[in-house]
Amino acid sequence: MKIHVRAYLWYKLFNSMFFGLSVGSIFVLYAPLEPSIFSLGGIVLAMAMLLVAKFYEKMMNLLVFYRVTLLVEIVPLFIIISFLLFQYHYASVMFIYISYQVTFVFGNYLMRMETLVLKRAILLGFADVLKQKGYLLGLVISYVFYKVAEFFGITSKQEQVYDLHFGLLLLQIFILLLVLKTFRTCSLAS
Repeated sequence: MKIHVRAYLWYKLFNSMFFGLSVGSIFVLYAPLEPSIFSLGGIVLAMAMLLVAKFYEKMMNLLVFYRVTLLVEIVPLFIIISFLLFQYHYASVMFIYISYQVTFVFGNYLMRMETLVLKRAILLGFADVLKQKGYLLGLVISYVFYKVAEFFGITSKQEQVYDLHFGLLLLQIFILLLVLKTFRTCSLAS
C-alpha cells in the first residue's frame, strides 16, 4: 500500500474544515448532558488512548493507518446521518458523544503515523498550515451560516445546527472520497 501525498494534504484541509464547521454545534448538541458525563468520558478516553499506545508497534504500518483513518471518517458520517434521521433527545446526544470519543481514541496514533508517512519537515509544515487554514475556513463558514440563518428567521439553535448538518453530510462524503484516493495499492505519488 502506498499513500498519495497530495490527496492526503487535501484530506487534511477538508478534515480540519469539517472540525471548524462543527465545533460550534457541539455546544448545542451536548447541552442535555450532565458535566459528570464529560469527566467520565475523559477518563474512558484517556484509558483507551493508553491501550492504543500499547499496540503502536503492531499498528505502525500503512494498512492499519488506512483502516483507522477510514474508521475515524466513517464514524462522523454515521453520526451525521443518525442526527438527521432521529429526533434530538438524550439517547441520541449520548450516541453522538460516545461516537466522537471513539474517534478521539486514535488521535495520537494518527498524528504519529502522519509524522512517519510525511517524513520531511517541509511536508509536515505544509500539512499543519493546511489544517489551520481548513479549521479557520470552517469557523468562518459556520459563522456566516449561523448569521444567514438568523437573517432568514431561523433563530432556534437546534434548528440551525440541524440545518448545518446537511452541509456537514456532503462535506463528510467528500472527505471519505479523499481518504479512498489517498491510500492506494499502486505506485507512490507526490
